[in-house]
Amino acid sequence: MVTNATLQVERRDIGSRYELNKIRKSGKIPGVIYGKGMSAPTPVSLDGKQLTALIRSHRHAVIEVDVPGEGKHPIMMADLQRDPLTQLITHIDFQRVDMNTKINTSARLDVTGTSLGEKEGGMLQFVLHELAIECYPKDIPDIIKADVSGLGLGEHLTIADLQLPAGVVATQDPETVIVAILAPQKERTEEELDQMQDADVENRRHREAALAVEKD
Repeated sequence: MVTNATLQVERRDIGSRYELNKIRKSGKIPGVIYGKGMSAPTPVSLDGKQLTALIRSHRHAVIEVDVPGEGKHPIMMADLQRDPLTQLITHIDFQRVDMNTKINTSARLDVTGTSLGEKEGGMLQFVLHELAIECYPKDIPDIIKADVSGLGLGEHLTIADLQLPAGVVATQDPETVIVAILAPQKERTEEELDQMQDADVENRRHREAALAVEKD
């Protein structure tokens, strides 16, 4: 997906840890922009709230950035670092993209429909949340829909079952499961639970007897 928004950044000097923390305390996030078409990697800082909103809405989108001294460039998020304790963003890398060259990226999967299995009491299990794809930057989809309406109990949907947008190719194993419909667990009677407990006790005794023979 290509957004119409322009990301506002400020050029910064390569600073020490103290200077980087000072940037963060001011509500901004330090980052760097690099890639073909730029004279050199460019250290920048940007508003933390704007960045958070961008990540929530269009994490894999191509956005335009006006870099002081470098002009406007189409970029994508390449790497995101967070504090391991607070999970706050501490640094971000952006990579300039060539709009005429295919790239490898990801798109969010969105389940649509209500499966037949769920109507029968089954539970939908989401196995894959994002799909690895290859396409031109202009063809990056905002989401890829996974229709589960035809799935029954015990059935699943794979990457091969998806209807991908024109120009988009999945780069993961086509047999990878995206969602599955789990059958409802049977509620066991008190008698069945007692039988299971007796079987566990007997199996444990067999294991202990076998270990005793090995020691002898």
